[in-house]
Amino acid sequence: MLDLSFLQYLSATARAITLGAPVPEADNKAANGDYDPVTEIDRAAERALRAAIEERFPEDGIEGEEYGLVRPDAPRRWLLDPVDGTRALICGLPSWTTLVGLLQDGGPTHGFIDAPALDELMIGAPGGSSLNGRAVHTSACRRLVEARFSTTDPFLFIGPEAEAFTRVRRSVRLARYGYDALAYARLAAGHIDLVVESGLKRHDWAALVPVVRGAGGVIGNWQGGGDLSAGAVVAAATRELFDQALEQLNR
Repeated sequence: MLDLSFLQYLSATARAITLGAPVPEADNKAANGDYDPVTEIDRAAERALRAAIEERFPEDGIEGEEYGLVRPDAPRRWLLDPVDGTRALICGLPSWTTLVGLLQDGGPTHGFIDAPALDELMIGAPGGSSLNGRAVHTSACRRLVEARFSTTDPFLFIGPEAEAFTRVRRSVRLARYGYDALAYARLAAGHIDLVVESGLKRHDWAALVPVVRGAGGVIGNWQGGGDLSAGAVVAAATRELFDQALEQLNR
């Protein structure tokens, strides 16, 4: 079993670089006319996280958003997103997070969603999820019509996915946008009931799974399975709410 103090250490390692830094200039990683920002804060935080893991677990694989994959055949792999929500970071907003997930035998077992600007560290593990050391649990929401709903950006959905998203949005009580991974931390803490997204990469969702499940929530793909490799994700406070969201997505 992984000592959770190491996750706290990784959080502190990234915070030493990201927290309190001035709003950075951004480069555009996209080559097709889109906008995919990255900053030196992203790169420096990932380098620091990699160095910390290399020192403690030199045989583990490491895969990060900015520097790729090393030791792909290792039985354990760390997934790193040093700044999830770079758009928020460069706009001076506090909702960006650092994501670290641990995959063992192909499945996420441990992870954290750290919001340094808010001083909120959400850790997920087989024994449960905690916010700054305090145990948390998802809400008891079981009805879509009562749900507090979030997605990062409704305009990221295209074609049939946009139609499916619209059906869910029209079925819920309220919707809030723009929170990236922070929405999943809020779901684990019981403040948001449902998150629906698509287009996520492995470094985006690896940390989310243990956080949501450790808090008693349900997270899976749009068909209800556990394979998130296609990037389509549904996270819900309860199984009943999860199933109702799937009904709308797949009508």
